[in-house]
Amino acid sequence: MPNKFKPISISLSPNVEKDDVLLALNLLIRPWKWKQGKEIEILEKEFANYLGVKHAVSFNSGRSSLYAILKALSEVEGLKSKDSILLQAFTCNAAINPALWLGLNPVYVDCSQENFNMNIEDLKKKIDIQKAQGKPAKVLMVQHTFGLPANMDEIVKIAKENNLILIEDCAHALGAEFSTKKVGLPTEALAKVGTFGKAGFFSFSRDKVISCVYGGMAVTNDDNLARSLRQAQGKFSQPSLFWIKQQLLHPILLYYFILPFYNFFNLGKIILVFTQVSHILSKAVSWKEKKGQMPDYFPKALPNALAILALNQFAKLDKFYNHRKKLFEYYAKELAGSKFVLPKIETGYKASYLRFTVKHPDAHKIIYDSWHLPRGKAGKENILLGDWYTTVIAPFDTKLETMNYKNGSCLNAEILSQITLNLPTHINIKEKDAERIVNFLKNYK
Repeated sequence: MPNKFKPISISLSPNVEKDDVLLALNLLIRPWKWKQGKEIEILEKEFANYLGVKHAVSFNSGRSSLYAILKALSEVEGLKSKDSILLQAFTCNAAINPALWLGLNPVYVDCSQENFNMNIEDLKKKIDIQKAQGKPAKVLMVQHTFGLPANMDEIVKIAKENNLILIEDCAHALGAEFSTKKVGLPTEALAKVGTFGKAGFFSFSRDKVISCVYGGMAVTNDDNLARSLRQAQGKFSQPSLFWIKQQLLHPILLYYFILPFYNFFNLGKIILVFTQVSHILSKAVSWKEKKGQMPDYFPKALPNALAILALNQFAKLDKFYNHRKKLFEYYAKELAGSKFVLPKIETGYKASYLRFTVKHPDAHKIIYDSWHLPRGKAGKENILLGDWYTTVIAPFDTKLETMNYKNGSCLNAEILSQITLNLPTHINIKEKDAERIVNFLKNYK
């Protein structure tokens, strides 16, 4: 019998299943496995083999992975403070802060309203502006937003023509592929995102394709860059035992205490807030990051305990993918012909289907209503929708001035932040949940 108090959630560690919770409980009483262990190397090897890259180096988050890449580029490619990095707006501050922490200058490129990824024409424009100012950009970071692959044919070409170091932000896109005609092949072949540039990075945070609460991976085929990444991993050291314990407690408390009682007199919400305020659990984004500052738990290496959790999730990658794709197709079928503008998957692409992102002029109202409107005798709607991206740089309370973002510089991104909302596709969304979400959305004309 379904728990009427447990929300249909888009975040709040959505991938967690019972086996993940039992594994976390098992690890909680074995602190000697928390920091060092064989599972770190096993995860790195399995990840490299899956992507078909030479090197995979683990860190405690996607932003630590990006920081390590940028730091390594300063040694291998001469990247230095004040150099410009081109990256897209309509993103999270976690994709920007590592550049700021290293003194780099973020230059924002607008995105396309069609697929939420980098707008090719605006990219060319921003490159020309940087050149005209005598400060040509050194790095181009491309984001595969919501797991929809960016146009890598065009982006790789532009990067080569302008001598830009290409980095792929694959935080949403583990398993996504892009169709490209590779050298020497007579026909088009699918290649996994993260393999097109000098380096790529992935996130294993609480609401990504796979999750170990916090975690990330930097990948490259460049031996010199890999050597610097490995050195950075050693210098960063492991997070504290206290921090590791916070992450192990996260799936346990969410599964047994927070989600089941989320709307039982708001008990679950109270527990969540209390555990975060009292630092029993960590937050996904700290207040420091919202101001462009670096918390003391970044950058760090990936601890063994979280590598074990990640391996357990990695083994379920195909299961998760098939489930997300099925839900994606269900939403597309049921919402066809409605007032919602549906996401478009280009022919030859393979998306990760991390979320089903739709556009509607009343997106913010719909998000609010899903959390607050009553649903007859059953209580509130209790459907927690759409937390990516309601502002041009998320989370919503990020200080844009500290991100060096100027209002009006990326109009498409600013518009999208007002008209998009996300529908969940994760493993804990059942068919009845998806049906209830669709029925709720059909109330909006």
